[in-house]
Amino acid sequence: MLPLYHSPEEFLTKNNCSLNSNPELPQQVSGIIEKVRQEGDAALKFFTQKFDEITLETLRVPREAMEAARNTLPLKTKQLFLAAIENVRSYHQKQRPESWLDKPEDGGQLGMRFNPINRVGVYIPGGKAAYPSTVIMTIVPAQIAGVDRLVLVTPPTREGSVNSYVLAVAALLNIKEIFAIGGAQAIAALAYGTESIPRVDKIVGPGNAYVNEAKRQVFGRVGIDQLAGPTELVVLADESANPEYVVRDLFAQAEHDTEARAILLTTSKELADKVKSLADRLIKNVASADILHHSLKTFGAVVLVSDLKEGIELMNQIAPEHAQIFTKDPQNILPEIKNAGAICLGEFTPAVVGDYCAGPNHVLPTAGNARFSSPLKVMDFMKFSSVINYSKTRFDAHAAQVSEFAELEGLMNHKNAIQSRNE
Repeated sequence: MLPLYHSPEEFLTKNNCSLNSNPELPQQVSGIIEKVRQEGDAALKFFTQKFDEITLETLRVPREAMEAARNTLPLKTKQLFLAAIENVRSYHQKQRPESWLDKPEDGGQLGMRFNPINRVGVYIPGGKAAYPSTVIMTIVPAQIAGVDRLVLVTPPTREGSVNSYVLAVAALLNIKEIFAIGGAQAIAALAYGTESIPRVDKIVGPGNAYVNEAKRQVFGRVGIDQLAGPTELVVLADESANPEYVVRDLFAQAEHDTEARAILLTTSKELADKVKSLADRLIKNVASADILHHSLKTFGAVVLVSDLKEGIELMNQIAPEHAQIFTKDPQNILPEIKNAGAICLGEFTPAVVGDYCAGPNHVLPTAGNARFSSPLKVMDFMKFSSVINYSKTRFDAHAAQVSEFAELEGLMNHKNAIQSRNE
């Protein structure tokens, strides 16, 4: 089931992690966005009926439904959610930047002024599955940043409602606006606004290929966090790794969907053989076996590397969403991993702990984007302005330099703006 590759070169020639393999998708999404722009709520209800086979009377989830979901939570579940919220809040609180101003000796001020983004739309995947954990991961850093208005959208269930756990967590976080709408049409509504859904300044949150393409197309009209591809895990292991731990972690990643990437890089042929054999045996008695089998057979891999150095080089080339290090001394490997969304060290740190309660964000760069991108963070919900305040003394000291630069670039009115203050 798990393909075996005998070298990084063999693996790389047969694998690709492109975001979109459907050439018709951009045009399909463009049509959805335009219809929402033109028809507003009516288009949202039309597409929900077309794609989800659900007839919606209203888009907004009543506050009473949110309160009911929170109040009927079993105590143990409520405590579970609150503990995760606290861990995520504690971790992200340390990320909040502070504005600063320096005062040069010759007068004036130079600095940075941080402000929260005013209105943010949060997309929470849903429909067949529910992700209350993603509500926590997206809302908590936004609240730490000080975002004034948070608008949550998520696909409706077959009953036309929203998953009760998603509603309960939103209520625990005091979210006031939730709309039962998903897909590209939800992204269009957030970007342009409709009769019911307010236009926002930025959209964050993971979604399927349609959501991802819609975010790409509305970028510029609004900000976005990142473009997400299928979820990924790359395990780097030597002969000391426990084969069952490796298999269980590959399974955990592969069960997300049929395009999930779950990959083992190992220096040990013995470990590779054990993992392949054990995976074939264990998959017969696990949940979501059909999904696992498809994703592991199509996108999974066991790759033999000559040594850990070669494995690290391949890890950095793949730049995975999740990197797990199962070696004798994972701390020695850590400084060498340059490209990864989340780095999990040691056999008791499966990527799954980061999905829920460790504290770091689980909205991570995929499809190689970890080469230049980072996990969702507080600063994604903020922006800063440069602060410049010159005294007369400082202006006089810099006037000749600025005039010379302006003349060098042929911008004589720039030069005149300086010289007028020296006359």
